[in-house]
Amino acid sequence: MTSADIARIRRFARAVTAEVGALDSSFLGRGRPLGAARVLNAIGAGRAEVGEIRTYLGLDSGLMSRLLRNLEDEGLVATAPHPADARRRIASLTEAGEREYEAYEALSDARAVALLERAPQPDALLRAMDRVALALGRDAITIVEADPAGSAARACLAAYYTELATRFAGGFDVALSCDPEAGDLVRPRGAFLLAVADGPPVGCVGLKGRGGPAAEIKRLWIDPAARGLGLAKRLMHEAQRVARDLGVRTLRLDTNSALPEALKLYRTLGWVEIDRFNDDPYPDHFFEKAL
Repeated sequence: MTSADIARIRRFARAVTAEVGALDSSFLGRGRPLGAARVLNAIGAGRAEVGEIRTYLGLDSGLMSRLLRNLEDEGLVATAPHPADARRRIASLTEAGEREYEAYEALSDARAVALLERAPQPDALLRAMDRVALALGRDAITIVEADPAGSAARACLAAYYTELATRFAGGFDVALSCDPEAGDLVRPRGAFLLAVADGPPVGCVGLKGRGGPAAEIKRLWIDPAARGLGLAKRLMHEAQRVARDLGVRTLRLDTNSALPEALKLYRTLGWVEIDRFNDDPYPDHFFEKAL
């Protein structure tokens, strides 16, 4: 790394610090600094256990206690012992806290809109933001089971189909593909997994089963901004773990030679190429793995 590279990183850090108001004593003009506002936001967004909030925000216990105490003194937050473990605490917003949370949400949304409106290339800026946020937060990306018919799953699948349409020489029509039924992607037959990055999904994979000893891996996709972070391997390993839980002993999948990174991944993970096992018009490579 050169001195010029370091200077660029530091310039970026200064710009972000100024844009988000990290040094403001009154974040978004609401009378408290960013740290307190972030705690309030975390509680309002559904995080209740104080230890979870502290981990999510990367705060030490002393600072977390001070921020909570200040919010309690303002009448915005109430804390109580966890009903199952008195050593843990649960935080909740009061009515005044709910109003303050909504005010912050409106102001933050307005600031985001204003930033994009003044950007000469808003789409490019959003893509760059995605890459930075995912690179910095890669350790916080989680794998969760989700409803294959839910909005998050549908968003991932729509992006996946759009990418296939651009990468396959003859395009892609999901109606011609062996698209799995949603019922085959939920327990006890199968599962649908999402890679989630602080809310939005950035990847998916389906485990298509029919209740027997064999199942298929379907619809593995990673958001372009999250590629290179090892998420495809994580999703595949988790799909295999779920398959074992469901009693599956053999997994199969298919792919297309227009997706060389997929071929490389499967071979690296120990999948063995086999003969065609379906009549889907799109795949030209077929793999199997014994669990």
